Amino acid sequence: MGDFIQLGLGRWLHILAGIMWIGLLYYFNFVQVPALAAAAKDATGAGITKHVAPRALFYFRWAALVTWLAGAMILGKHFIDAFLFLKPTYYPIGVGAWLGTIMLFNVWVLIWPNQQKILGMKPATDEEKAKSRRIAFLASRTNTMLSIPMIFFMVASGGVFRTAMFG
Repeated sequence: MGDFIQLGLGRWLHILAGIMWIGLLYYFNFVQVPALAAAAKDATGAGITKHVAPRALFYFRWAALVTWLAGAMILGKHFIDAFLFLKPTYYPIGVGAWLGTIMLFNVWVLIWPNQQKILGMKPATDEEKAKSRRIAFLASRTNTMLSIPMIFFMVASGGVFRTAMFG
């Protein structure tokens, strides 16, 4: 039963949360940011910044955390081996885990606190908002670029990891 929960349900949770996380990441970078730039020209972006962005950011940050935690749960007793590159078998998943960890850090430490200032959820001067826009933009674009190799390593390591765990 423990293997079923760890590898069965854990894997599905990891995949579904990951789809939500990366899907929202791509939405922000390819849809919302350009839409807000266009809306700024005619002052029609209030609906996005007031209603859509806070809700999307809620699911974005929690999907990131659930994805990371589910990935750690799947690794289970092999977490340290993978995360610290202790065994060559775990190098691919270790790289994927580190990319996901960097991306999680960017979400919670760089993107979310700065988006709170941008969206007026925390007080900030215009200068602070401008700086926050730049930081959130760069962290989000970094995550977009990291998502490509992270997905590659996650998928590439699947067969190797199963072999290492189950022989």
